Amino acid sequence: DIRWLGYDWGDRFYYASDFFEQMYECALVLIKKRLAYVDERDAETIRRTRGTLTAPGEDSPFRDRPIEESLRQFEAMRDGAFADGAMVLRARIDMASGNMNMRDPVLYRILRETHHRTGDDWVIYPMYDFAHPLEDAFEGITHSLCSIEFEDHRPLYNWVVEHTDVEHKPRQIEFARLGLSYTVMSKRKLRYLVENNLVEDWDDPRMPT
Repeated sequence: DIRWLGYDWGDRFYYASDFFEQMYECALVLIKKRLAYVDERDAETIRRTRGTLTAPGEDSPFRDRPIEESLRQFEAMRDGAFADGAMVLRARIDMASGNMNMRDPVLYRILRETHHRTGDDWVIYPMYDFAHPLEDAFEGITHSLCSIEFEDHRPLYNWVVEHTDVEHKPRQIEFARLGLSYTVMSKRKLRYLVENNLVEDWDDPRMPT
């Protein structure tokens, strides 16, 4: 599709796993700045204490742990010293933020899964909201175009770019999906029409497919 539009990425075809080591180094930077900490609580407890849209979240008892301690724990996480789900690395932002994405989001988790490119080299993996802005920064992206549901994630995108000392500063810009008046565009709804015999089939001329 890209070539059909008249472009070619040349040798610039990237995978997130190309940057796993650099992402790890960025996480260390955040810990050293006291902007990230290792939380030893389970996922359910973290979820439960995030608060609601009308109530602030609760600070983790590990939120103010010494920098050196978080560094040791995070390095031990990488070395495979702990079981899956035993602890996570969280950003230290604002547990009372009106944006749920900014309430000390998880940056890294322990997961023993064989990766399709790096094999068993890693037992910790970055979460999407941490990896995405860093990938863009490492790749020299100027404008990262996302669909509109990522708008609430942009403050975290900007926070990661600002605080990890990356040289390149990409921007995320969201756009609304295509909508046509008087036309059903949802694949889920189109499937309903087909499966309930309201149209002939997927190639019915009334279908916008």
